[in-house]
Amino acid sequence: MFVASVEGPWLKHSFWKTRFLVDAESLARLKSSGLAECWIDTSKGLDVARPKAETPIIEIVPSAPPASKPRVRRSMGDELHNAANVLKRSKQAVNSLFAEARMGNAVNTSDCAPLVNDIVDSVDSNSHALISLCRLKTADEYTYMHSVSVCALMVSLGKQLGLDEPTLRDAGMAGLLHDLGKAVMPQEIINKPGKLTDEEFTIIKSHPVRGHEMLLESGVNNERVLDVARHHHERIDGKGYPDALSADKISLIARMSAVCDVYDAVTSDRPYKAGWDPAESVARMASWEGHFDSMVLQTFIKTIGIYPVGSLVRMASGKLGVVVEQNPTRLTAPKVKLFFSTKSGMPFEPKLVDLTESHVTDKIVAREPPENWSFGYLNDLWATHVA
Repeated sequence: MFVASVEGPWLKHSFWKTRFLVDAESLARLKSSGLAECWIDTSKGLDVARPKAETPIIEIVPSAPPASKPRVRRSMGDELHNAANVLKRSKQAVNSLFAEARMGNAVNTSDCAPLVNDIVDSVDSNSHALISLCRLKTADEYTYMHSVSVCALMVSLGKQLGLDEPTLRDAGMAGLLHDLGKAVMPQEIINKPGKLTDEEFTIIKSHPVRGHEMLLESGVNNERVLDVARHHHERIDGKGYPDALSADKISLIARMSAVCDVYDAVTSDRPYKAGWDPAESVARMASWEGHFDSMVLQTFIKTIGIYPVGSLVRMASGKLGVVVEQNPTRLTAPKVKLFFSTKSGMPFEPKLVDLTESHVTDKIVAREPPENWSFGYLNDLWATHVA
C-alpha cells in the first residue's frame, strides 16, 4: 500500500517522509509510533491491479531515513547572510514560545520543525557560520538564544557523529526545546548575580522535569525530544539530575545535549558573569571527571575546533591573535586575526592570517588565558569578522 498522509504534527510522529510505499520496516515504525490513523492512496501501491497500458508507478520515497540530498558547501562568508536570516527567524519563534510558556499557555511547537530544517541546512552548508553568529548574543538575549545555539551545536555534533537525517532533526528539535522549563522558573533566580542558595538551586533543578511536563501537556511525544528535555543535566558518573541516571541509562542524544548545553552556557555572557574563552571552556570541560561522555566530548571538540572561534591564542612569533574562522581540514590551523605583540607590549593594526596558506610560517603554540590581559575588545575582533 501507499501511505499518502500520516496524521498528526511532525513533532508527534517524527516521520521525515509522510508519503511512502509501505515495506516491513515502515510498517513496524507505523505500528510503534502510537498514531491512530494514516491515509492510504488506493490508486497507488503494489496491491493495485493496473491496466496493462498504465505506466508503472516508480516506487520512491522510502520511510527509512532517506539518502541525504546533495548540499552545496559554502565558505563561512558565503553562508553568513543566510545564517543571519535563519537566526532572526529562530529568535522570534523561540522568544514567542517562551513568552507563551511564561503566561501559562500551552506551547505551540508546530512552527519549530521548519526552523530546525533551516538550521540543519545552514549547518550543512557551513557548520561554523550559524554557530559563530549565535555566540554574538547579548546577556539579555541568553534565555531564548541559548536554545537556538544548542540546537545548532546539536546538529553540528550529530553530523560529526554520523547520525541519520531523521535523528539529526530530532537532535536539533531537542536542542531547541531542551530548556523550555526555564521559561517558568522565577526570573529573579535565573538572573541572580552570585551563588544560589540551596533552596534556589533546588527550584532551578526542577526545570528539566517541568520542561518535560510542558512538552507532554502540549502533545509532544517524540521520545528523543522528551528525553533531552528531562535528561540534559544527567552525568556519566550518576551525579546528575533530575533522575541521577547511571551511564548505561543515559541515551546518546542526552549525552550530546549535556555537552552542547554546558558549552554554550559557559561561553555566553550572562547578567551576572562574563563568558569564558572558548578554548579555555573545552579544556575545563575535558577536566571535569565523570561529567561528560568522553567520546561525545572529543567529537564535539573536533566539531567546533581545538581553538574555537573567539579563542585568544599565542603565536610562535610572540604575537597574540583571536581565532575568527575554522579550517575544517586542519583543526590546528584556523584563520586568526593578529593584533598584539608580546615583545613590544603594544597593539598593532589587526591583520587576518590564514594559517593554512603556504607562505605563512607563523603557527599557534598555545591557548592564551584572557584573564592574563586587560583586553576589553576581544569579542569585537572576531565579531567584526563574522559580521
